[in-house]
Amino acid sequence: MNDPCGMNTSGANTCINKKEKKLHLILPFIKISGPMYYNGVYHEFYQYNPDGAFDPNDSLMNMVWGHSVSTDLINWIGLEPAIKPDIPSDICGCWTGSATILFGVQPVIIYTGLIDRKANQVQNIALPKNRSDPYLREWAKVGSNPVIQHVIPGLNSSHFRDPTTGWIGPDGLWRIAVGAEVNGIGTALLYKSEDFMSWTRIERPLYSNNALNMWECLDFFAVVPGSNNGLDMSSEIPSGAKHVLKVSINSCDMYIVGVYDLKRDEFVPDTVQDDNRLWTRIDYGTFYASKSFFDSKHGRRVIWAWSNETDSYSDDIAKGWAGIHSIPRTIWLDGDGKQLIQWPVEEIESLRINEINHQGLELKKGDLFEIKGIDTLQADVEIDFEPTSIDDAETFDPSWLFDPRKQCREADASVHGGIGPFGLVILASDNMEEHTAVHFRVYKSEQKYIILMCSDLRRSSLRPGLYTPAYGGFFEFDLENEKRISLRTLIDRSAVESFGSGGRICITARVYPVALVDDDGAHMYAFNNGSTTVRVPQLRAWSMKRAQVNVMKGGSVIDA
Repeated sequence: MNDPCGMNTSGANTCINKKEKKLHLILPFIKISGPMYYNGVYHEFYQYNPDGAFDPNDSLMNMVWGHSVSTDLINWIGLEPAIKPDIPSDICGCWTGSATILFGVQPVIIYTGLIDRKANQVQNIALPKNRSDPYLREWAKVGSNPVIQHVIPGLNSSHFRDPTTGWIGPDGLWRIAVGAEVNGIGTALLYKSEDFMSWTRIERPLYSNNALNMWECLDFFAVVPGSNNGLDMSSEIPSGAKHVLKVSINSCDMYIVGVYDLKRDEFVPDTVQDDNRLWTRIDYGTFYASKSFFDSKHGRRVIWAWSNETDSYSDDIAKGWAGIHSIPRTIWLDGDGKQLIQWPVEEIESLRINEINHQGLELKKGDLFEIKGIDTLQADVEIDFEPTSIDDAETFDPSWLFDPRKQCREADASVHGGIGPFGLVILASDNMEEHTAVHFRVYKSEQKYIILMCSDLRRSSLRPGLYTPAYGGFFEFDLENEKRISLRTLIDRSAVESFGSGGRICITARVYPVALVDDDGAHMYAFNNGSTTVRVPQLRAWSMKRAQVNVMKGGSVIDA
């Protein structure tokens, strides 16, 4: 049967390649929507295409809200979709939004609905039918939908989406922000409500910046510099807290740190960068549409994102799915008040087995140290590097900040340097024809040290038709005092998530070496290709057990 938007809605079963993923949640096109923790259960909602692993550009108008639940953020149960397009204000698709728990009692979903084939967008609300159901399986849309219309002067009504989690202002009113393009400028529109059902737009936006013309998948949350404790946006925010505004655009998740002016209801950045290439990123790899939530169970803020496939469209069709969720991360603000820190949630460590441990290694120029005794296709590796001298750091060129990937390509792991490159070679074939290099290179600017971290996929696979970039980003580092540069890399077959310097910089990558297809295993090495000898005071690595991740297959749930 054809729906009013002109698309087939008969549905198609989704088949899963069960060898492909063991730790990550996998579904056809899974943009994060509304994570939350409620009554002892974690809920993950996400954009989900029930018709299979179709090209998202051709199937965005058939999106539902998928729903999975967990008690530990690692093992998941897949449920029936929570929201489907079935009313005039979402008849062409249920797009991204957020979940808010009102006063700790009432969960509410607010989401973007497509009202026609031109992708005009409005905002809708749904409530759980039965709050005593621990899994909140069924949701009902309110009769007053749409609760926010797209009638705004200068608004591009096809760029008006992704309402944030709500927060309470000092006047006791609820607030949300909605991403928009207004008069060609990226804008976070601000709305107020007494009851979370009837919304009034505040004339002044929360924030706008002409560096970008559309912001989607907004996130807005409070943080205390130097504290890894999360803050509940619906509670009183302590004095001295900062706020973070995250936007998703051009396949990148960028953020700004600043203060929330309560009197003017405005976000005021600490620093304004007119060139968006200089905005700091949540992750410098394939990591998009991230969403965070306050985890009241552990008093932390948790963030995760959609990591899209970088293989071919035909590959996605063959395996029946496209896209995974990253491993959940705790996120907080560094003590300097400038840099977000991210680290895999501690629950992931429950999957560790077969630990190996090396201490006191020394890597001279050209050295490779093979890491043996673990499953190299499914591993968690933590390693510290300590250069024996800081005198040979190369001079930093500030123009590199505009294109770190270019610098990763030109100064890759095969190019000798002063301090670095050093790091890990993973998923390597016997002859090294296939390998992925995750590495650091240290530079010296006038007053500080700058480190380039790269995740270079250009030799990751011999298979044709893949997107294999060299991802990279820069971060400042007090090398004279901190001395050790840490790297943690989580490998889940085609997913590689790397955390540099304790989570100051993160890079998520997708790789598809032949070893994954043949399931023959792969090699892993610590290496140094710089003239300065690098000590490895500590190297710990584990094989990772299989998480119980459940995936929808048509109308049923299968274990993946």
